[in-house]
Amino acid sequence: MAEVLAPRGPDSAGVFAQSRVAFGHRRLKIIDLSDAAQQPMVDPDLGLTIVFNGCIYNYPELRAELEGQGYRFFSHGDTEVMLKAYHAWGPRFVERLYGMFAFAIWERDSGKVVLGRDRLGIKPLYLAETPGMIRFASTLPALLAGGGIDTDIDPEALHHYMSFHAVVPAPMTILKGVRKLPPATLLTIEADGTKREEVYWTVNFGPQQGDERLSESDWQDLVLQTLRKAVERRLVSDVPVGVLLSGGLDSSIIVALLAEAGQHGLKTFSIGFETVGNEVGDEFQYSDIIAKRFETDHHKLFVDSTRTLPELENCVRAMAEPMVSHDAIGFYLLSQEVAKHVKVVQSGQGADEIFGGYHWYPPMMESRDPVSDYARVFFDRDQAEMAQVLDPRMVGEDYSRKFVERHFAQPGADRPIDKALRLDTNVMLVDDPVKRVDNMTMAWGLEGRVPFLDHDLVELAARVPPELKIADGGKYVLKEAGRRVVPSEVIDRPKGYFPMPALKYLKGPYLDLVRDVLNQPKARERGLFQRPYVDKLLAEPETHITPLRGSKLWQVALLEYWLQTHGI
Repeated sequence: MAEVLAPRGPDSAGVFAQSRVAFGHRRLKIIDLSDAAQQPMVDPDLGLTIVFNGCIYNYPELRAELEGQGYRFFSHGDTEVMLKAYHAWGPRFVERLYGMFAFAIWERDSGKVVLGRDRLGIKPLYLAETPGMIRFASTLPALLAGGGIDTDIDPEALHHYMSFHAVVPAPMTILKGVRKLPPATLLTIEADGTKREEVYWTVNFGPQQGDERLSESDWQDLVLQTLRKAVERRLVSDVPVGVLLSGGLDSSIIVALLAEAGQHGLKTFSIGFETVGNEVGDEFQYSDIIAKRFETDHHKLFVDSTRTLPELENCVRAMAEPMVSHDAIGFYLLSQEVAKHVKVVQSGQGADEIFGGYHWYPPMMESRDPVSDYARVFFDRDQAEMAQVLDPRMVGEDYSRKFVERHFAQPGADRPIDKALRLDTNVMLVDDPVKRVDNMTMAWGLEGRVPFLDHDLVELAARVPPELKIADGGKYVLKEAGRRVVPSEVIDRPKGYFPMPALKYLKGPYLDLVRDVLNQPKARERGLFQRPYVDKLLAEPETHITPLRGSKLWQVALLEYWLQTHGI
């Protein structure tokens, strides 16, 4: 299992086994590069052992507080701070953490194990239960390597994959035998095997007392000062920190705030693809403006399509779960290049979800039927089409719509727009962009940090009046705050995205690859999809595009490609 995780932690390896517990770890050295911070970390005095993936940004402050309570430290990293904090404050020590994390802590004397995941699910945590055993890992393929997993396709998860834009919400995965711990959740497993889960953080959407007195300018001030702090927090490192600079608003603000914090010669990285038709494949003109303005050490990576195709299988192998977004391969290739220069990068993911940047938010403002309106703009297929796509034994009920109904019905978000923003922040963001960044960067031993998902900023954004988020094409309050630090031509440009035209308009060798995958004996035996539907997509791939502008053929093919690549 640990061997499968080697790309995520190329710097060293460790294994610990005692009584009924065995921990394995692969290390990426970012903080305390010495072997004193090696994992699994055992503290024999406290009777605790930990394995931990992630980074705790406020570990120096927590360490000082713990030293004040009499704790003595043998290393200089954040891992030991996690152990001592657990000992001092119990499992709810997680409420004091700023950072991204997935961990398991074993109490030697009680036999209890506590697993936890950060508030926004930035770090993954997969689980598999087989008789008499619970296994966990940072990726799903690592669990498969341990054997004995039920690899049947979960029909409900398949419905989400095909309809809910390939988002499979926790605790499900596409496989029946693998679950994932939801974000902001602690799982305690007692020595006798009894388990309990508790959610330690939720965010309420809507105004708090006193917010009605805040002006538009006050909100901008709050956004900028909270983001400034988030960006500075994510500089904690014993190796240099770079930035993925797309040339869009989000990454440009990060660069501006880092420059303001005194980062000189900051390494920045941009990627571009060939232009296909009228879809321009790069945004170098905008990233150049920022690189020049803030005097960064800028690296431009141009990827022609001949490089994309051979790397596609490796990219799919790096996916812990099947990810349909075209930009996965872009992130994969960018990370490969960036990892030659730095081991840590900050990235702008999350801004669209928390500040209302997507086109499906305005229709939610005055919605009378929020579930239907959300489904219409976000879902890839309705239930009628699902019956044409999937083999009848896999169709089931309209799981995705029911999931949205349940989520929208929960208290803590009254307005339709807030319900949509909450769903996207807590579910879609976690299992689409955030997971993509984690998987594609860690495939190259690169740590991606996402300041827009600092929980202080997420809590603040949830209070900002929706009108100030979706105005002016979205992210209005962020754009206006950004004008104080970033040139206007980067803010007022047309909205870009990470373009990968070759996977949207499948033709030539890409279409050949997809045809080959779907015609494999394995695919025909598995029989997830109805053949007439597959043949229709193969005949005219460019005419079958989802409401969110993705290729329906690529979505069908990618699932098969992922299953075949992982030998499932």
